[in-house]
Amino acid sequence: MAIKKELLEELRQRRVAALAGGGAEKMKKRHAAGRLSARERVLLFFDNASFNEYGMHVNHACHMPGFAGKFMPGDGVVTGTGNVDGRPVAIFSQDFTVGGGALGQMHAKKICDIMTIACETGIPVVAINDSGGARIQEAIHSLSGYGQVFYQNVAASGVVPQIAIIAGPCAGGAAYSPALMDFLIQTRTHSSMFICGPEVIKAATGQIAPIEQYGSAEAHASVSGNIHFIAEDDRHAISIAQQLLSFLPLNNLQDPPHGIPEEILIEYDEGMNELLPDDAKTGFDVYTVIERLLDSGQWLEVHREFARNIVVGFGRINGMVVGLVANQPAYKAGCLDIDSSDKAARFIRFCNAFNVPLVNLVDVPGFMPGLAQERGGIIRHGAKMLFAYAAATVPKITVIMRKAYGGAYLAMCSKDMGADFVFAWPCAEIAVMGAESATRIIYKKEIEEAEDHQSKEAELIKSYRDHFATPYQAASRDMVTDVIEPAETRTRLSQALRISLTKRVTRPAKKHGLIPL
Repeated sequence: MAIKKELLEELRQRRVAALAGGGAEKMKKRHAAGRLSARERVLLFFDNASFNEYGMHVNHACHMPGFAGKFMPGDGVVTGTGNVDGRPVAIFSQDFTVGGGALGQMHAKKICDIMTIACETGIPVVAINDSGGARIQEAIHSLSGYGQVFYQNVAASGVVPQIAIIAGPCAGGAAYSPALMDFLIQTRTHSSMFICGPEVIKAATGQIAPIEQYGSAEAHASVSGNIHFIAEDDRHAISIAQQLLSFLPLNNLQDPPHGIPEEILIEYDEGMNELLPDDAKTGFDVYTVIERLLDSGQWLEVHREFARNIVVGFGRINGMVVGLVANQPAYKAGCLDIDSSDKAARFIRFCNAFNVPLVNLVDVPGFMPGLAQERGGIIRHGAKMLFAYAAATVPKITVIMRKAYGGAYLAMCSKDMGADFVFAWPCAEIAVMGAESATRIIYKKEIEEAEDHQSKEAELIKSYRDHFATPYQAASRDMVTDVIEPAETRTRLSQALRISLTKRVTRPAKKHGLIPL
């Protein structure tokens, strides 16, 4: 017997109603503003025709008078799975055209369900946030829903990659779900993320705080460091998420999508020998080194606008995926400070959780001196980098380009901190502190007693550098694997990466270490 036509027609009508979201008029306004709908974002994100929606027929659970009979398609959130470049990904996309995308009991359940599926099947989660916040009509059930979502975020942490796109308002408790995820992308316009709005801040503190100063993409990218990427619009945000996924494994039990070469070609890049200035005190742009080391077009910088004295991001070297951490001598001389330590530590721990090898480019004169840094807790923040590197069991390869002084030398993954390979360029200086400072402390009396103080000081500085700060001295104590020409760096990194991709390390059983948060 064939299924009744009435039943098929009812199903089709229900699907049409669900796909219509908040209606044609609301959709028209979004398009006029250059914004996509929740479902359009999802369809654009996935490979053609690969999206499978879950929970299309879910409706709200509110019984408040005047609200109980209201139809809210999908309860304001689109969830499901699909393929991105042929690889499976789970998604939830909040629909602002349906009740302002506000979170209620069933809305939260749909999000938790898709995140559970992602964890159990081992696929990444992408969240597109566009919500007015908690659904007031559902009272404490909305609050409970947020708690359930946060719990799922933490359960998924370190199991599958989690990417959040802030494509609209994300206020109050809603901001904490993206904050618990691994990477945050925020659109430059039509979006905001904050705990308290300007009116609340003014009422509580008397301060006038325009939302642009703390809730915009620019503020979060450069000041608070809460987001990792600024997108120009919805399409750009989706493109960044797709590019990010191209460097990541589906879950913590898989390796990244390496293109492992059958043979490492011996390359000699003469131009690398010309990048550094003659004067070691002169800054240079580390991007010029990164550009020559990585495969063409295979670089995605993370947290670009925040703590620019350190550079982190994903790339490929001879097809092999790496997480790159590099001092930036062109900004604050490449010193490590509170923000750069936090930025690097978070990135290192993500790479370790998802089996991404770490490549470290070092030119660091030390930790940033100053009262503000000391009172701000530079000891605690700097210790995060030490902890992150020491705890990481992925392949760790360090290249010392120039300065590597004091505790910052250790914090940039020296051999003592677990680096598998440490290469140094001939101009590298590895020491407790710079030759000038060390000489003035050690030989203070000799310099003062000399007839020509400046000549004596220069002589002693050279002597100190020649005897205590060369890469050969470190190599003689097995702190450096090899001293190499800059021109050899890409080849030596490729060889080291290829041999270390099978690295396996077992650590003592424990719940987790206690990173100095």
